[in-house]
Amino acid sequence: MLNHGNDSSAFFGVPCHNYHLINDVLVSSARSRSTAKGVQLHGYIVKSGLFLIPLIANNLINFYSKSQLPLDSHRAFEETHQKSLTTWSSIISCFAQNELPWKSLDFLRKMMAGNLRPDDRVLPSAAKSCAILCRSDIGRSVHCLSMKTGYESDVFVGSSLVDMYGKCGEIVCARKVFDAMPQRNVVTWSAMIYGYSQMGENEEALLMFKEALLDNLEVNDHSFSSVISVCANSTLLELGRQVQGLCIKSSFDSSSFVGSSLVSLYSKCGVLEGAYQAFHETPVKNLGIWNAMLKACAQHSHVQQVIELFKKMKRSGMKPNFITFLNVLNACSHAGLVDEGRYYFDLMKEEYRIEPTDKHYASLVDMLARAGKLQEALEVIKNMPIDPTESVWGALLTGCTLHKNTELAAFAADKVFELGPVSSGMHISLSNAYAADGRFEDAARARKLLRDRGEKKETGLSWVEERNKVHTFAAGERRHERSKEIYEKLAELGEEMEKAGYVADTSFVLRKVDGDEKNQSIRYHSERLAIAFGLITFPADRAIRVIKNLRVCGDCHNAIKFMSVCTGRVIIVRDNNRFHRFEGGKCSCNDYW
Repeated sequence: MLNHGNDSSAFFGVPCHNYHLINDVLVSSARSRSTAKGVQLHGYIVKSGLFLIPLIANNLINFYSKSQLPLDSHRAFEETHQKSLTTWSSIISCFAQNELPWKSLDFLRKMMAGNLRPDDRVLPSAAKSCAILCRSDIGRSVHCLSMKTGYESDVFVGSSLVDMYGKCGEIVCARKVFDAMPQRNVVTWSAMIYGYSQMGENEEALLMFKEALLDNLEVNDHSFSSVISVCANSTLLELGRQVQGLCIKSSFDSSSFVGSSLVSLYSKCGVLEGAYQAFHETPVKNLGIWNAMLKACAQHSHVQQVIELFKKMKRSGMKPNFITFLNVLNACSHAGLVDEGRYYFDLMKEEYRIEPTDKHYASLVDMLARAGKLQEALEVIKNMPIDPTESVWGALLTGCTLHKNTELAAFAADKVFELGPVSSGMHISLSNAYAADGRFEDAARARKLLRDRGEKKETGLSWVEERNKVHTFAAGERRHERSKEIYEKLAELGEEMEKAGYVADTSFVLRKVDGDEKNQSIRYHSERLAIAFGLITFPADRAIRVIKNLRVCGDCHNAIKFMSVCTGRVIIVRDNNRFHRFEGGKCSCNDYW
């Protein structure tokens, strides 16, 4: 507590003219996020006139920045009489760190208008702002500035440019900057690995990581996090576990960044128990790992755990963000919990003052439409304060297809096409809506529109990992080296399934063909080939994990339930929306997906 008694020159029992103490306390308050102490100290600094000292003014700006109070940083900046390059650097960095990129770039412009040249502290903040905005065009101007000021060879500036280009999807530019750098550090390598992983160039990301290790670079938790994310996106569970082993050896296993990536790895590979373990073993949990665990539970249909986790997160003092609520809404949508979903949607707006994005509205529309509340879903779209996007109308279209409302499906599709060029998936969704209703000529017309644009329907693929090797299957193909065994296994299993009561539902064959061809077509869908491969490859006590790039069809969903009964195996299928865990003839989604 400050002493304002007779000895006004005392602070914490030490003479206040020793402004080094003031600086030390400010820095300590920033590191410990002691906002109350820092604010109290700010008042004392103003009263004593110490804010005239540039070093104290700069530390005040940094204190508020690290306390996530950028507007107070701005106030401290304006109160500073002598604004040095360091002062400008502090405020520009503050806005970048607190995700106010436009203000950061605006203050860079103001600084340069005052004839101050950006240095190796200002340029990385400007590059970071461009990365947040995903504006590589502005980023190139920052790159040019670094060349004009002679900082292009600086390791910190170069690393920030690599990071900026990577996050803007300009991976070739990122690599050019990386290759031209005379010196690289762990941040540079991590930025490059992250850039490749974000672009889906997983092999390049893994090669970069291997090269970094061969160069004896001491990689950090961000490097490990990026590589584990690559393994997660490629569903390379065994390789991910090996990288996890490296994390443990390097003592990075307690990092919240690594923990978050491990949660995603195990979740995306269908090992939810591994995700739980990684979550619980991370001692300090940041918002990222909470969101990763919420998403994992949502995708695996553990809806009650999502709600409990959300409550536990609030009790821990962690403030949810827009991603948190998106995960909770998706969980409610997957389980058909309409009332709960509406509650969390309203909570996000009213209590946390978070404005819903198009993704939140898409999730709400999806929730209502899947529950058969199509008119309510349409009303939500009509009353949106922002323009509906393709994903919002697509959510309504999916619900219309499920409930065979082709009239409203066509209306939704028309609205999407009014937006301009749309994804091929939208044409396919409309075609499937018509075909499901038996309107095969209309379905063919929708597909023709797609062909006229020179696009093709995405091929349905399923894959299984075996000893770091991925085996990929397409419907009806026989190119796999063990195709003969796979088809024999399916024939054998098909007989057992029919005895158990399975009857193929050929209504899910969305083409106008005769009955026999429909039966043959549906019998050899890609996920069934992948499951058969798992049955002839993996030991009986091992769960079969299959990844599929499209939504699993209704007949295959039913067939896999019979497969789990006839084989006594646990079969986990991840489609493009969620996980399905089949065991003993039941699915974790409770037939709601």
